[in-house]
Amino acid sequence: MRIERSSISLELDSRGKRVLKTVNHALGAILEVCTVIDTYLLEGIPGLTQELVEEIFLDPVAQRIVIGQEAVWEILPQWDLRVEVAYKPGVTDPEALTAREAIELSLGHALPAGAVVQTARQYAFRFRTAEKYRVEQWAPRIAGLLHNSLVEVASWVYRDSTPRAKSFPPLYPHRVPPSRGEVERISLDSLSGEDLEALSRERLLSLSREEMEAIQAYYRNPEVRSERERVGLGREATDVELEMIAQTWSEHCKHKIFAASILYREYQKEGGPVREERIDSLFNTYIKETTRKISSRRRDLRSVFHDNSGVVDFDEEYLVCMKVETHNSPSALDPYGGAITGIVGVNRDILGTGMGARPLFNTNVLCFDYPDTPPQEIPPPLIHPRRLLLGVHRGILDGGNQSGIPTVAGAFLFDESYRGKPLVFCGTGGILPRTILGKPSWEKRIDPGDLAVMAGGRVGKDGIHGATFSSAALEETSPSSAVQIGDPITQKKLSDFLLEARDRGLYKALTDNGAGGLSSSLGEMAQFSGGVKIFLERCPLKYPGLAPWEILLSESQERMSFAVGKERIEEFLALARERGVEAAVVGEFTDSGLVEVYDGEHLVGCLRLSFLHEGVPRMHLVAEWDSRNHSEGASNGTANGGALYGVDVTSSQKAPDPRSIDSSELKHLLLKLLQNPNIASKESLVRQYDHEVQGTSIVKPFMGVAFDAPMDGAVIRPRYDSYRGLTVTHGIKPRYSDLDTYAMAVAAVDEAYRSHIALGGDPGLASALDNFCWPDPIPSPQNPDGSHKLAQLVRACKGLQDACLAYELPLISGKDSMKNDARIGDRTLSVRPTLLVTLMGIIEDVRKAITTDFKGEGDRVYLLGITAEGLGGTYFEQVLGKRLGGLPPFDPKEARRLYIRLHEVIEKGLVASCHDISDGGLAVAVCESALGGRLGATITLRPEMGGNTKPGKRDNGERGKGEPDQQKKPDQQKRDSRQAVLNLLFGECPGRFVVSVKEKDGEAFEKAFEGYPCYRMGNVTGGYWLRFLWEEGGEVTDLFQALLDEVEGSWKSFSKEIIE
Repeated sequence: MRIERSSISLELDSRGKRVLKTVNHALGAILEVCTVIDTYLLEGIPGLTQELVEEIFLDPVAQRIVIGQEAVWEILPQWDLRVEVAYKPGVTDPEALTAREAIELSLGHALPAGAVVQTARQYAFRFRTAEKYRVEQWAPRIAGLLHNSLVEVASWVYRDSTPRAKSFPPLYPHRVPPSRGEVERISLDSLSGEDLEALSRERLLSLSREEMEAIQAYYRNPEVRSERERVGLGREATDVELEMIAQTWSEHCKHKIFAASILYREYQKEGGPVREERIDSLFNTYIKETTRKISSRRRDLRSVFHDNSGVVDFDEEYLVCMKVETHNSPSALDPYGGAITGIVGVNRDILGTGMGARPLFNTNVLCFDYPDTPPQEIPPPLIHPRRLLLGVHRGILDGGNQSGIPTVAGAFLFDESYRGKPLVFCGTGGILPRTILGKPSWEKRIDPGDLAVMAGGRVGKDGIHGATFSSAALEETSPSSAVQIGDPITQKKLSDFLLEARDRGLYKALTDNGAGGLSSSLGEMAQFSGGVKIFLERCPLKYPGLAPWEILLSESQERMSFAVGKERIEEFLALARERGVEAAVVGEFTDSGLVEVYDGEHLVGCLRLSFLHEGVPRMHLVAEWDSRNHSEGASNGTANGGALYGVDVTSSQKAPDPRSIDSSELKHLLLKLLQNPNIASKESLVRQYDHEVQGTSIVKPFMGVAFDAPMDGAVIRPRYDSYRGLTVTHGIKPRYSDLDTYAMAVAAVDEAYRSHIALGGDPGLASALDNFCWPDPIPSPQNPDGSHKLAQLVRACKGLQDACLAYELPLISGKDSMKNDARIGDRTLSVRPTLLVTLMGIIEDVRKAITTDFKGEGDRVYLLGITAEGLGGTYFEQVLGKRLGGLPPFDPKEARRLYIRLHEVIEKGLVASCHDISDGGLAVAVCESALGGRLGATITLRPEMGGNTKPGKRDNGERGKGEPDQQKKPDQQKRDSRQAVLNLLFGECPGRFVVSVKEKDGEAFEKAFEGYPCYRMGNVTGGYWLRFLWEEGGEVTDLFQALLDEVEGSWKSFSKEIIE
């Protein structure tokens, strides 16, 4: 049975309009109309009447449906081309799974074993008259835009085809070719180093020669051989064992670079002595040690670095936890599947934290090349960044919205260095009771004899080699099997079941099935008891024909692993059946010290637990930082060399000297900055996320009188019976990494922490998560500057530690992704070194939360913080198209003094609005605050705001404006006015805020900030103008003025273009 469902009219078909825009954007204006038709292909389902079909599949208000006919003749009879896209055999089809369940509920029984439920999506197009004769030429290119050949198939028909060729098939192929059923045995004994490397490549193990030799030595060990012969395995390794070792030792799972011993060399400027330092693990030295030092002064840390996420106190009854993951490589292959798997995967990290936490919110930070990049500049098989953006966005959207979890904070970043591989950061926060049935909720226990249970989705071939694939550079031959498609509906049922089972005490421990599947989850859980037996034949499969190693390593989604006491197993399984969740006992925990894997009666794998988790050889690396060259920028192995990313190098040669910029150009530069995709509004994309579900959102992504002004982060209220809340913020500054990754890390920490303060967060109750995404830092013939990239990583870790210690900010969780490169032929495309800092903090009373929008006419406007000189790494630099020197100096310890005082002032109710100054500088921050209130402002800038003055009272007695530094000579106090103007307007120096204060509170506010860098800049006005002035030596000069409508038009231009 073929069912086709269309919109009731073309005007209501929003999906068709989006596809029309996408195709015309990519290929030119060749199409007039597009409509999307949902198709359901059913076979072997008796008793399915037309009435039931309409009840299950039709919304009669907005849709029409036909059975056994073609819907296109009713919705678009004058069509020219139809393209139909369906999933390949074995790929998860979430909509088909939901349709199958709906049919079963309607029929009142399970479907027969041979029943088939498939979905497809049909696109019908009418061409412009001038292009109708070229339909056959355009068809393959249009189909290429509409499907991903890794996971989907596409077919098409033309209007003038023969009748037989005009229709699509009644079913698409759905049977998965079986793998070799027998276990393969591999002799490692006689293999040379070259042979071992070849074996690693052939099997996609992503292991080095040294690691393969360590595996070889394990199998040569006489004690190991004796053990293996005793259990009937012999000297040879099995494919099950090799694959399990490879995923456990992968960079993705083991973080080998962060655990390495590193010799760090720093070459000093002007021929100074070489400084050397031996670093015994970046993780231990800079991440773990940071939290250890702070933990003695923080009593709210419950579980850090031990579980699926970091856990801290929320209040006396509840804990909160958070995790941020990356899903870069899968998203590069399949944007939608990679992203949805990323978000539902990090949701499972929260579900698997402690005894199980409830997901409370989602975040995402997404990094791509510029969407308007000409298609000819994207080398195949890379996906165009616009398509990547829209696919990843839809995956995040479906994963969060369909799971009932609000997306509360995040960002979109665009940079040419993300062309080879996008960065897809997915985060989730959760909440769990402090105690469950009288026991600490963050503690787990597994005893020998407990049963290993898998619950949720079934096992298939999707996601195999995901862990090892993510540990390598993206290649033209990267495996399609690493791609997975998430199913949020199945996971929502699993989530609800899990929390109910938790509260009834039906299990003793749990974790998620992510990278490495059962191999990883049960292998990790086995460390609690001291061993595990796994029975592969008991695992529910999506289809027959999987090899034993595929069952063990499959990363099919929506699965959790549980340790269940034998006395509770029947109750556990009964609840699973009652809640519609499939669960199966797949093993038993032991204290044997072994991981034993069975396929039926046959032992197909047996590894010592100690070797599996501790046997990986430690890396010994050399990092070299040359202080003489770092200010010139670094190539990072990209095709651009040392060029300024995102800028036409030819045009940059003609860029004006910033000192020659006339005041008349300033408005143009500001409007151009506001149009930059990194600064411009992304409202059309963000609005599609559901940030209201669960009803906890206080400060939302957009606020202000028209609810379209950007916020510095989110404030949520986890408990309806309490006003205590959470802040969620991010910091990321990849452009700084061109100059110094130390400064990049400090700036990222500061941005996240400063945004927390701006929202009203408590300076002493915040925790951070670090996510490093780096180009390959291991030197090789293909990566000759690996030691420099490793030095950049070392410096970033140093900056992260110094900033976190200054802000008393413990690191509670994190992740590193170290192979963010794409090798296309002889070219290597590498990302800029990127650190995302995510912060979760406490705000004592959400009613005191602060937003960015100006509130009232006459309010005073202040600049808080020191504006140090330095336009390097700014978006102003990018707009000009030339480098503008170094980075501004910044002292986070001094900044924290200001932040603590600002928090005290916010608590007293003296602040009307507060906005951190970040991308685009002060001028952009003022524009955003003015847009939020739909109010104008008059802003007067002065030389003393530029940081070369002491904070305090000015000589005229007016508080909060600063005074000249009398220690400096007169010639040192002089500065070029134009350079000072540019630095104040467009500099992105950390540590600053734009604050508005009611006139009646102005004196109290200024008194509170005596002795701090606080400068009154002007007032909010009731008109529609933003006016910027310059005052120097008693003389006031007009810099420029702009209508709010002009500002809004520029700032919203990208949002309109990307979605319309």
